Amino acid sequence: MTDHSPIPPPPPYPPPAQEEPGPHLVASYPTPPTPSRRGPVIALAVVGAAIVVALAVGVALLTGSEPVPRDLSAVTSYSDLAVTHTDGDVDYPQSPPVGGEHAPAWLECGVYDDPVRDENAVHDLEHGAVWISYRPGLADDDVATLAGELPQNGIMAPYPGLDAPVVVTVWGEQLALTGADDPRLELFIQRYGGGETAPEPFASCAGGITNPGGQQGTDV
Repeated sequence: MTDHSPIPPPPPYPPPAQEEPGPHLVASYPTPPTPSRRGPVIALAVVGAAIVVALAVGVALLTGSEPVPRDLSAVTSYSDLAVTHTDGDVDYPQSPPVGGEHAPAWLECGVYDDPVRDENAVHDLEHGAVWISYRPGLADDDVATLAGELPQNGIMAPYPGLDAPVVVTVWGEQLALTGADDPRLELFIQRYGGGETAPEPFASCAGGITNPGGQQGTDV
């Protein structure tokens, strides 16, 4: 007799083993270096300096002139200058003269509208005075600027035939200037305006004659 009872199902398989959670691994990379700001700062400084130089050169090219030095390296010095008096005219090798034989009378301190006589002006130099000369026809504002720079012991006057727009002179020292705004005028007066180079540094132009044509001789 055949047994037709149902076949029991197979026993269930055990569930797959659960993996224990492990540590979460994170890839480790080196920290990138912080960008340095020094490079851009130096680059900007170099570019800024180049722009300043280019502007200075451009201005010089447009004006047709070279930058004015801010020192006294262009001062011309003269030595062995005579200190004797003479009533006649003197043929000075410099124009304006920087010293040498001169008239017995000197010019009163101050600003003159007309050219002054060389022989009398040189006597002022002997007394430690500053002599500012300028080309006739200089603008009124520039003349006023020069007058404002003139020290108390000084004379100022136009000078026909001047090689430079303005020339400042003391005994034995002279500097040609580019104009009334030349910064070297102040430097020159600071350096030489106290009569340091004059044979009579403690004298003064005070008490001199007031006639710009002086006494005897040919006017400038």
